[in-house]
Amino acid sequence: MDATDAHALGAFWAGILDGGLVDTGDGDTRVDPRGRSGAESIWVNTVSEPRTGKTRVHLDLRLTRDDPGALLAAGARLVREPDAEIDWWVLADPDGNQFCAFGPGAGGRPGVFGLVVDCADPTAQAGWWAGVVGGRVATTDDGDVALVGAAGLPWDRWVFDQVPERKRVKNRVHWDVDLTDPEPTRLITAGATLLREPDDRVGWWVLADPEGNEFCAFPPRPAA
Repeated sequence: MDATDAHALGAFWAGILDGGLVDTGDGDTRVDPRGRSGAESIWVNTVSEPRTGKTRVHLDLRLTRDDPGALLAAGARLVREPDAEIDWWVLADPDGNQFCAFGPGAGGRPGVFGLVVDCADPTAQAGWWAGVVGGRVATTDDGDVALVGAAGLPWDRWVFDQVPERKRVKNRVHWDVDLTDPEPTRLITAGATLLREPDDRVGWWVLADPEGNEFCAFPPRPAA
């Protein structure tokens, strides 16, 4: 996540997820999960540019109670309440990142359970990412297009939501990918765009998928 204040935003997400907040020593922070097998850390990075539009990537969060009162008390802002069209709350964190909060009646364990990506062509996007991380494209009971069956994902569901507007600004929320090859040549050949190569400041590649969603690709980790 990008943030104008990585410490404040990291503290917010660590608090609502009961995670551990780590100061990385370079102005950024990291929220580490506690007691959740397969869960990944959330990195919060300080950026100088202000928010200029809605992020096309958001998290789905399952609550421990039937209302988001604890999240609002922690600093979240209510964007939309459940109504005739949706049965969840739309909230925004202190930096303006919107996310959806579902009641415990939805089933499953509390915390982050889904990643949702706005896009023009959900089937094409889900299919492209299935080619990257494995799995297959499926339609959920709600009629959404999702990538399912991929091993090792930290989310229970990865949904691609069709929206009419095109991507116009940099997403302030993105995901990271561990490569199996030394370089992201296969991704670029498949249609990813190279935005930044490793240099003296970063040891990974910054890419964009076919609809322009930024993501980071890390080289294989040395064997232990």
